[in-house]
Amino acid sequence: MTGMAEVAGDDPEPEYLDVNDAGEIVVTLQENNHIVVIGANGVVSNHFSAGSVDLTGIDTKRDGRIDPTADKAGVLREPDAVKWVDADHFVTANEGDYEGGSRGFTIFNRDGTVVYDSGSSLERAIVAMGQYPDHRNKKGSEIESVEVSTYDGVPYLFVASERSSLVAVYDLTDPAAPVLKQILPSGISPEGMVAIPSRNLFATANEVDLREDGLAPSHVMLYERAEGTAAYPMISSEGSDPLIGWAALSGLAAGAEGTVYAVSDSVLSGAPTIYTIDTTQTPAKITAALTVTRNGDAAQKLDLEGIATDGEGGFWLASEGRSDRMIPHAIYHVDAEGAIDQEIPLPEVLLDQEIRFGFEGITVVGDTLWLAVQREWQDDPSGMVKLLAYNTAEETWGAVHYPLEAPAEGAWVGLSEITAYGDYLYLIERDNQIAGNAKVKMLTRVALADLAPAELGGALPVVTKEVVRDLMAEMTVNGGYTAEKVEGFTVDAAGNGWFVTDNDGTDDSNGETLFWSIGPVN
Repeated sequence: MTGMAEVAGDDPEPEYLDVNDAGEIVVTLQENNHIVVIGANGVVSNHFSAGSVDLTGIDTKRDGRIDPTADKAGVLREPDAVKWVDADHFVTANEGDYEGGSRGFTIFNRDGTVVYDSGSSLERAIVAMGQYPDHRNKKGSEIESVEVSTYDGVPYLFVASERSSLVAVYDLTDPAAPVLKQILPSGISPEGMVAIPSRNLFATANEVDLREDGLAPSHVMLYERAEGTAAYPMISSEGSDPLIGWAALSGLAAGAEGTVYAVSDSVLSGAPTIYTIDTTQTPAKITAALTVTRNGDAAQKLDLEGIATDGEGGFWLASEGRSDRMIPHAIYHVDAEGAIDQEIPLPEVLLDQEIRFGFEGITVVGDTLWLAVQREWQDDPSGMVKLLAYNTAEETWGAVHYPLEAPAEGAWVGLSEITAYGDYLYLIERDNQIAGNAKVKMLTRVALADLAPAELGGALPVVTKEVVRDLMAEMTVNGGYTAEKVEGFTVDAAGNGWFVTDNDGTDDSNGETLFWSIGPVN
């Protein structure tokens, strides 16, 4: 293959190959941006450049925000995996490695003619699902591998994204016009795929192993083809115009009937955002995004973990501080346009005892803002965390202690949300474990009548909690492993409870977001 490619032709670097029923081989030379077809007799029958693509409506900056509005011209495909579709066509996964990476896939005729190129369509579908990896902007979602097989007479194409940890499934009846049927959540970084049509199964091999960090191990995922409505995604911004990029949903708050609000945490530090979610649709639809601003610009140094409506069109927001990154622990009020018009810092008696695990939710009860502190601060007894009360009329602070479940060895347990509804404060209590190590994911409540916040700096009364719901089974409803971060809960205008998980923006996560209702909260 020496001397064939226009790019570094004297140094061919074969990446992937596939053999068809006639014994012909197609080979990708990724860094060379070249494709070679070899006959069954071992003689090269054709070779050609993989070419380039003009991309529109993509995110091109690593800036802590997902903004799919940029264009890039002449992006080299630099194909990785390749699979024969039939005797005359093959498909490439255009991951990129050297100069390119066109964020999609291409179906070629064996003579080198492009029959179909996905352009930016798959990338934008990934953005709509909240699984776009902002920290990998050069190659975007990195389309790693492809698989082709036939189920019940219908040819399907499977396209895996390494950085977004998902698999797109296309009806390939017409190679010139593939139809996106579904996007499957996978494990972290799917590297290999195999179709098993005889058993109606499909499998992915996910290469990243994070056991040393207490996270997901490398594993295989199995899927079964079935009729019916796709179980995933459970929330999406598909159909928004312009397309809304989102990730890392944290706190939830109820709005008008059929509406809840969510905030993004520090994963999207460049543009902290309040999202409007229409829960009457399936999947739920993100219909609007409101950037939180300070002096007209996107606010910086925020880690939004809680949101509550103020009853007048604005919001109260809780930001989890981190002193080593100059992010303050604070409460913010924003108006209906997202502009910060009030900042409430913590008093020194609290700041003197702070650690980085701070606010994880905010809710309103009359003139009082209640906030959940995730873990024990320096002045808290082991197993006790503060529920802080800030009286907006009197500008005074108080607190009570909330008793946590005992953690397993090597784990910790803390709070992730606080929501007032009826006569109770509802809280999410969880551990920091995933998969088989996860033990504590639950909804609890404490009676408002029993809350008597005491002055800070002294002994605090301990509230009595009631376990309302164990969430472990619900967090594996799609067949995946138990996620760590069930982060948001609210009760909507109709009295139905809603949960959301934080996907960490695909950072050491498979990016899957669960968003579900438990029905009426009594």
